[in-house]
Amino acid sequence: MSVDADGVPTATTGVVADLLERLPGRVRTCPAELEQYRRDRSGQVSGGVPLCVVEARSIADVQETCRAASAHGVPIVTRGAGSGLVGGGIAGPGEVVLSTRAMDRVLQVSPQNRLAVVEPGILNAELNRRLAGQGLWWAPDPASREISTVGGNIATDAGGLLCAKYGVTRDAVLSLKVVLADGRLIGVGHDTVKGVTGLDLCALVVGSEGTLGVIVECTLKLRPLVRGAVATISASFPSVERAAGAAASVVAAGWTPAVMELMDRRTLECISRYSGTDLLSRGDALLLVQTDGAAALEEGEAVLALATAAGGDAELTTDPDEGARLMAVRRQAFPAIETLGTVLVEDVAVPLEAMSAVFARVRELEERYDLVIPTACHAGDGNLHPTFAFQGEGVPEVVWRAAGELFEFALEVGGTLSGEHGIGVLKRRWLGDELGEDQLDLQRRIKAVFDPAGILNPGKVFAPNPRPGGIA
Repeated sequence: MSVDADGVPTATTGVVADLLERLPGRVRTCPAELEQYRRDRSGQVSGGVPLCVVEARSIADVQETCRAASAHGVPIVTRGAGSGLVGGGIAGPGEVVLSTRAMDRVLQVSPQNRLAVVEPGILNAELNRRLAGQGLWWAPDPASREISTVGGNIATDAGGLLCAKYGVTRDAVLSLKVVLADGRLIGVGHDTVKGVTGLDLCALVVGSEGTLGVIVECTLKLRPLVRGAVATISASFPSVERAAGAAASVVAAGWTPAVMELMDRRTLECISRYSGTDLLSRGDALLLVQTDGAAALEEGEAVLALATAAGGDAELTTDPDEGARLMAVRRQAFPAIETLGTVLVEDVAVPLEAMSAVFARVRELEERYDLVIPTACHAGDGNLHPTFAFQGEGVPEVVWRAAGELFEFALEVGGTLSGEHGIGVLKRRWLGDELGEDQLDLQRRIKAVFDPAGILNPGKVFAPNPRPGGIA
């Protein structure tokens, strides 16, 4: 590879000049501005600043960026709000950041067809604020909805609090426009509810973490706003295992709450300090459940009875303000845990009957490795978030050992490495453990069909990773 007088590969210096010419006013090269793109909310940090960031404002901007990067053989890292938790959006030396954050328009809302067409940079919560006036909403509801983009939600197939009843992001996407690595624009999916023409490439792109193409337009499946009262049940338990058992019994009894969230003692301690509210006076674990729709009160009373029968100190309210206050407790969990220091937020999903066993394993790992691991859970779908808290930058080896054991246990009980955060750089070391070599090879070859030169988000998801937490 040829280099310039300063020893910098000419391909990388050439792509910046090319982008500046193609996209005047859209390209940022100041090192201080580029520093933020080395990290996301995962705590992972790249080895240095990227070459530049392109602040795309249109599909044409994205296409020009991809054409330039492809011509020079330079990697592209697509970036939304930077709220990811697996290092999937971090960029390093020799890479171009393609930011779609400024592409935040609502292009169309069709109440008749119950769909919206939006750009990827719009924030999840902002979209629903705009839809509310028309009696519609987009169901995906990650805890980060105020700071995460729709494009990022789709790229990671984000989940959140409402998945058990309303599905994950994949269930709420009809079609996408995607720019390929060489700048070509394709449309995948269907704007109709039904559509079985060819392979479902839309479902393939959802959750692909920027490795197959750049999402530039999203046609979303909307729902009418849920009418009627909402019942909120707050149930405290003497142990998190008992609370997990109660949550599983709700589902076994045939009920499907809109929200069912579980927090252990460590998490409640953090939220209590963070909010100034005592959440531990009634027990060591808190189960929050919301039921909605025409049968909300009937379902809520059934959940209340099941929680009480399982040993919970349970209360029910239909007051909307009190319900919102209780849900705010759950949404405070992550920022509250962050006050402990640096955090590694994990994301395993297991069958509901295995939740108690996973909580017990987390406690055992805490004791054996002398760690602090607050754990919250989307108890309606078995998605747990053990969060390893430690001091300093860079994940200690002891944390990776404990996390590795947790991943192995989740797989042993029939679970998965990630319910909603994705793989990124954090979990690529363990991907083969779940997929097996044949499927892992097939997935790598699918990526190569979309991105033959391997320039889209390289080093993420499929790359070999001999050291836990390694970026290179």
